[in-house]
Amino acid sequence: QTNNEANLFYLRTDVKMPVKCNTGCQRNAVLKRPKTGYALCKECFFWAFEEEVHHTITTAKLFTPGGKDSTVLAYTMKLLNDRYNYGLKLVLLSVDEGITGYRDDSLETVKRNEQQYEIPLKIVSYEELYGWTMDRIVKKIGRKSNCTFCGVFRRQALDRGASLLKVDKIVTGHNADDIAETVLMNILRGDIARLQRCTAIVTGSEGAIPRSKPFKYTYEKEIVMYAYFKKLDYFSTECIYSPNAYRGYARAFLKDLEKIRPTSIIDIIHSGECFSVREGVKLPTQATCERCGHISSQSVCKACVLLEGLNKGKPRLGIGKTSKAREHMEELAISKPENECTHDCQTSVIDLDRLNLHVKNTNLEF
Repeated sequence: QTNNEANLFYLRTDVKMPVKCNTGCQRNAVLKRPKTGYALCKECFFWAFEEEVHHTITTAKLFTPGGKDSTVLAYTMKLLNDRYNYGLKLVLLSVDEGITGYRDDSLETVKRNEQQYEIPLKIVSYEELYGWTMDRIVKKIGRKSNCTFCGVFRRQALDRGASLLKVDKIVTGHNADDIAETVLMNILRGDIARLQRCTAIVTGSEGAIPRSKPFKYTYEKEIVMYAYFKKLDYFSTECIYSPNAYRGYARAFLKDLEKIRPTSIIDIIHSGECFSVREGVKLPTQATCERCGHISSQSVCKACVLLEGLNKGKPRLGIGKTSKAREHMEELAISKPENECTHDCQTSVIDLDRLNLHVKNTNLEF
């Protein structure tokens, strides 16, 4: 054996051999799934991804029809609707918050998706619904609490858009990472009411259009990889106002946990599903807003309070303690004729105002 042959042999043994797909298809794997640890090729990953979403849909009995602006969700819903004959009429619903350099670019992607998937698109905007854009709101409120406004107004905008489309259900692209982050946030804030319901795969009180989450058990990483391997036309830029959001801290903590234990995301969701409130603990009851007539846990819903503050030059009215906001709204009600609204607020909103309670060990069972 020559020196060259010996060196060649050494070099070959030093090279890592491609990992084969764990399904036994003999193709080379392209990724290792964080949820299961399986190495899969592209074709098997596509099938596993789609079948898991289908399993979530059928197990939870999610349908009648709906729609949303997520590229992967739209593509997957259309594919599974055709494959399994769900009998759905799909519609894309997109919300324009009025964020220059973010939403205006993403709407162009959504418009292309409308043509690519042959699904009709409806766009509703903060400007036409409230007379405000997020850019103008941020100039008024600053960057510290802007996500409060956007979150409440966006949920309301989805409800109003869905009502205009006369759909039976809204399907959102919330994934496993989103839900695990929400569980952590509700624990840190001591939000018992939301902690009890945040892992539900279908949400919506009586009288509101139900919302379902087919991606509840789907990792964000896998959604990104699916879009990448499928070469889907999607928009991935983060909102320019989100770096200061409270959720960002929960997300950073969750990513650190995932590095140590890849199944931590699903583990947190399952833990959240096991939470229950002991009997006798007082929780807010759903009623209707006195101003706009839609569902709320307060006499005046969060959307009306926030919009009132913006229109009256008191943008921090709905931020912080609800008692101060309630007192202000009661003063306004006394100073105006009964049943007359102080602003153009014809809304369809589920109030998700945070309950100002602290979690005690005696209040939760899991």
